[in-house]
Amino acid sequence: MECCRWTTAGTLLLASLILSSRTARSEEDRDSLWDAWGSWSECSRTCGGGASYSLRRCLSSKTCEGRNIRYRTCSNVDCPPEAGDFRAQQCSAHNDVKYQGQLYEWLPVSNDPDNPCSLKCQARGTALVVELAPKVLDGTRCYTESLDMCISGLCQIVGCDHQLGSAVKEDNCGVCNGDGSTCRLVRGQYKSQLSASKLDDTVVAIPYGSRQIRLVLKGPDHLYLETKTLQGVKSENSLSTTGSFLVENSSIDFQKFPDKEILRISGPLTADFTIKIHYAAAADSSVQFIFYQPIIHRWRETDFFPCSASCGGGYQLTSAECFDLRSNRVVADQYCHYYPENIKPKPKLQECNLDPCPASDGYKQIMPYDLYHPLPRWESTPWTACSSSCGGGIQSRSVSCVEEDIQGHISPVEEWKCMYTPKMPVVQPCNIFDCPKWLAQEWSPCTVTCGQGLRYRVVLCIDHRGMHTGGCSTKTKPHIKEECVVPTPCYKPKEKLPVEAKLPWYKQAQELEEGTAVSEEPSFIPEAWSTCSVTCGVGSQVRLVKCQVLLSFSQSVADLPIDECEGPKPVSQRACYSGPCSGEAPEYTPEETQLLYGSLQEFDELYDWEYEGFTECSESCGGGVQEAVVTCLNKQTREIADETLCVSSRRPPQLLKSCSLDPCPPR
Repeated sequence: MECCRWTTAGTLLLASLILSSRTARSEEDRDSLWDAWGSWSECSRTCGGGASYSLRRCLSSKTCEGRNIRYRTCSNVDCPPEAGDFRAQQCSAHNDVKYQGQLYEWLPVSNDPDNPCSLKCQARGTALVVELAPKVLDGTRCYTESLDMCISGLCQIVGCDHQLGSAVKEDNCGVCNGDGSTCRLVRGQYKSQLSASKLDDTVVAIPYGSRQIRLVLKGPDHLYLETKTLQGVKSENSLSTTGSFLVENSSIDFQKFPDKEILRISGPLTADFTIKIHYAAAADSSVQFIFYQPIIHRWRETDFFPCSASCGGGYQLTSAECFDLRSNRVVADQYCHYYPENIKPKPKLQECNLDPCPASDGYKQIMPYDLYHPLPRWESTPWTACSSSCGGGIQSRSVSCVEEDIQGHISPVEEWKCMYTPKMPVVQPCNIFDCPKWLAQEWSPCTVTCGQGLRYRVVLCIDHRGMHTGGCSTKTKPHIKEECVVPTPCYKPKEKLPVEAKLPWYKQAQELEEGTAVSEEPSFIPEAWSTCSVTCGVGSQVRLVKCQVLLSFSQSVADLPIDECEGPKPVSQRACYSGPCSGEAPEYTPEETQLLYGSLQEFDELYDWEYEGFTECSESCGGGVQEAVVTCLNKQTREIADETLCVSSRRPPQLLKSCSLDPCPPR
């Protein structure tokens, strides 16, 4: 019969439907073999990161596919400092249990590369290390410097987001999954400068919030700490012994060796730290340091200001303010400009109050002036160059009140419109670090083995960072050579002049004393001297002297025309002495004696610069500046001379002082 006949296509379709139904039913059966997940257990720890688990039951007599337990992290808050290490607590729990008939005080053994999740402890004062338990408690860190935790005896990966199995890590600034833009790398080196009146010195100041701090001292001196909390509480730590300890809730690791000290602080610091050095011997020491300093001043976008109109369509803008992350308050914009990484966000503009104005009014009401944005604000010119390159100077700028319209056009307005905020200072101190000073090295051995000779030393100009630089006064420079007498008698005719030093002492003393650093002001920069023109006796050396300037933006050096540099140009030729031409003591002519010793003589100048009063104030009110008048004087007659007669003396720094500080009356 037709009704009972099946086609081939119909048979295949029916078979497919039956198979699909069985597959769906088998998946449902597999899931239905498990009971629902139970509630989460209590956390294994109350702080510091623990583990919690949830269970489910297999409802089938057969084996169920999948796991019957799952974990998650919990209590991801820092423990108080007095809580101690979690692994150390587990070791100390065995202190009252005898091991091989004896009681011990057990200390944790961390970072076991083979089995980090076993409880290995060491008996205090002995080399005895014992595995006191095959598994540590859930939530114990696998390694001291990692968030990975032990769960059921296995080390599980934990990201900085505190999620199991997460590979997310903190950047160098301590920001989880950050890009490193909230801190900056600081690295440098300090070299000790011994002084009879100085027992210690500051190596580096490390601010609150800094991370990954490492200092290495090489030499006989000793490091110690000074701290200052945000509340102003100061304290000191002598770092007298090797060990790990807490300073202002920051964990410190200090290692002391006979000729070296190492200081490590993972951070973040909870106070401002000042690392100092205590001089312990006459030998020099050096300190290398590196750390990540947080950028504590950042731009923060404000909410939209009130609309410029109450109806009929207006505009409103956002702004940006500089925010201090430490004190949680708004500060002057200049603090954010200090960090090149900080980019001030541009204002956002949007329309507002678009509803038409009521017919009864017939006009659009403008909001009162003090609610209109942007408000008038103080605007300043860049600071002038500092009046002194070191030792403390001053710099000035002009400050005016300006107003910006919706189109961004800026125009000056009366100062009273800006009086709702304090006027920015027009004068400030600058370059308050110490000026470069001469530092004399040890004397060389005497140039003779008997009788009268000469000895030499290297005299360096050292800046406040301990770096070799230029800028020291030639009038205060210690001499680089002096006569010396060896008490052994000589059995040959006495030399007419002391025997000159041979290389490398004389060459080193000549070359190192004249280093000049390129600065942001055009200055003469001499290159190295050529080799002496003769191999013995008196010859000459030449060098190239360039006028150069440091381009601060690109940190590159550019050559300038010679007339762009002020002051006397360093000499480009000098005499040199390469030792006697034979084994006999040399006979010097008067001309040779002058060439060799003339450059070391000091003499007083007849003309010099002096200050002669101040100019008139630049402003009649509201704060201005006066500039000191500098003239060239004859020191004998006290008469004003032409400035060209004073070129051999360094022109004194520009001095400014504030004046007319009373506020201007409203106009």
